Amino acid sequence: MKKVLALVLSCLMLVVALAGCGSSSNDKKDGLETVTEGKLTMATNATFPPYEYYEGKKIIGIDAEVAAEIAKKLNLELEIADIEFDSIVPGVQSGKYDMGMAGMTVTPERKNSVNFSDSYATGIQKVIVTKDSKIKSLDDIKGKNIGVQTSTTGDLYATDDYGADHVKKFDSGNAAVNALKVGKVDCVIIDNEPAKAYVKANGSALKILDTDYAVEDYAICFSKDNSELQKKVNEALKELKKDGTVQKIVDKYIKAD
Repeated sequence: MKKVLALVLSCLMLVVALAGCGSSSNDKKDGLETVTEGKLTMATNATFPPYEYYEGKKIIGIDAEVAAEIAKKLNLELEIADIEFDSIVPGVQSGKYDMGMAGMTVTPERKNSVNFSDSYATGIQKVIVTKDSKIKSLDDIKGKNIGVQTSTTGDLYATDDYGADHVKKFDSGNAAVNALKVGKVDCVIIDNEPAKAYVKANGSALKILDTDYAVEDYAICFSKDNSELQKKVNEALKELKKDGTVQKIVDKYIKAD
């Protein structure tokens, strides 16, 4: 009986020891809980120029550079994960990633799942059509097939305004634009800066309607369980906006017309 009791106690001690070792993967640095010690993991979808896109094998853009400056302020190393846009909020929510930064607009629906930082940039939703399109204004979109990137605000707004039957969802803005080019959709609703990049890349085949579809603020999302990180990032953002760093990064990628 004593041997059995000793064995049970030994097993319990081993479980406690292993639990203590396991907690090291969620260490705290300056009060911040990070997935990996010393790193700040940012989930994004790198198909959204000029906010995030690839240059060779490296992800660059406004969000990538602002995040890098934030990480520097927090004495952390930035690690960027390129995933599907509609996986960002669930990934942050579950704690797989520390934050999500992908030209993301604050919406009531998203606020139910995650917390947001202060805004760091303003986005304008635009409508892309072919040069010979009969769509001349927002009024002409009714009844047409609209291409959007899944789970973006373009997707949410278009579904509310024109009905789910008329909204065709794609994994990326590029896929939506390609569908427009071959006639699978009649227009694409997407942020102004990616819209300009896609139109420029397609020569004289596409154009952007003059009227803005929507104006919105971009922010960084965090797990509701990580309010400390949200607070620290907001402090860093405030400093980076005050000293002109954020504006300098935006101006680097978005040239004045």
